[in-house]
Amino acid sequence: MNIIETSRNADFEWATRLNRLLLNIIGIWPNAHRNAYDKFFSNVRATFTAIVLLFAGTIPGIHSLVRTWGDLMSMIDNLQFTLPLTMAAIKLIDIWWKKTDLLMAINMIAEDWIKDKTSKERCIMIKQAQNARIITIVCCCFMFLGSILVVILPCFGMTVRYITNVTDPVKILPLQTHYIYDKNQSPYFEITFVAQSFIVLICIASYTGVDNLLGLLVFHLCGQMDILKEKLINIKQFKNYNDGVALIVKEHIRLIKCFCIIESTYTLLLLGQLIYFGILFCLYGFLILIILTEGKHMSLMRFMYLVSVAINIGGHMCLFCAVGEMLISKCDDLHHAAYEHKWYKLNPKKAMILVLIMIRANKPLYITAGKMFPMTMSTFCNLIKTSAGYVSILLAMQS
Repeated sequence: MNIIETSRNADFEWATRLNRLLLNIIGIWPNAHRNAYDKFFSNVRATFTAIVLLFAGTIPGIHSLVRTWGDLMSMIDNLQFTLPLTMAAIKLIDIWWKKTDLLMAINMIAEDWIKDKTSKERCIMIKQAQNARIITIVCCCFMFLGSILVVILPCFGMTVRYITNVTDPVKILPLQTHYIYDKNQSPYFEITFVAQSFIVLICIASYTGVDNLLGLLVFHLCGQMDILKEKLINIKQFKNYNDGVALIVKEHIRLIKCFCIIESTYTLLLLGQLIYFGILFCLYGFLILIILTEGKHMSLMRFMYLVSVAINIGGHMCLFCAVGEMLISKCDDLHHAAYEHKWYKLNPKKAMILVLIMIRANKPLYITAGKMFPMTMSTFCNLIKTSAGYVSILLAMQS
């Protein structure tokens, strides 16, 4: 029995390892702390990360944006770094604030991995967990590619940024920022360079970790919906029909509660993400078109950076919409499984129970942005189309 429990715990650890690693770096992984010291040091990491991100990255970036106001290219160069830093800080603080709620969802996932299940149910869960892991790995690879270009190239006198005498009069830093001290003097320049490199790594952990935590939660939820559908289809395998239906209803309610936790945690973040993605995708589209059409500041490294980051932010936004679309599809599958159960041949009491399941399953579990916009592939396509339309406006302003 201990060997079985150990194996199931190992499955849970495998399914959540990457997300746990990323979020533990910045101290916001939802975890039942073993003691007060563990909780204290976790909060210290989160506090330190938030302070560094805000006061060494976001605020100096906004200060630099004010100084370059009126120069379109300099403003766009600033926003392509300041917006992600701001969004990363918001994500970090929001998830840190809602760790207790998310812990309930993580505990539900742990219970699902530990409880008894058939080999088919385990395969379904592993498949969904594997999907989440692959997406996390791909997102991290694109993030690290962009960060390497941002941090390493300035060491050799090159950069992926748009450089002017206002933003970088002497020495090049990874990010366009303005500090209250002279950053070009030694050792201030070296300290600032190391701090900005650290900020880039923090941004990767915060941005990718929080986004892919949503993917982990929703993929697991989809797997549980599949398992519930299989139980409903094979309900005759239960010795007692009423006990089988009661188990399905109880499990369905539990999944709905888990979804409500996810929705309440991410709905405002997703609204900010929609606005953020629309602006940033428009800016990167503009910069790529400027390079391709005018050859302005043509650099292979700069072009690679812009394309990789555009794909990355597009992938993150597509992830949100794809998992939302997938969850709706799984709800529909559950509804159809109940409908195709030949409930009309059952006695009235049993049929009434199945009708109630159909009514509840017919209401899709929508992940929304600000309780307004459903996160579906249709929303993603409309957002891409709108952002592309604003690229033409920026091109007209530039000409």
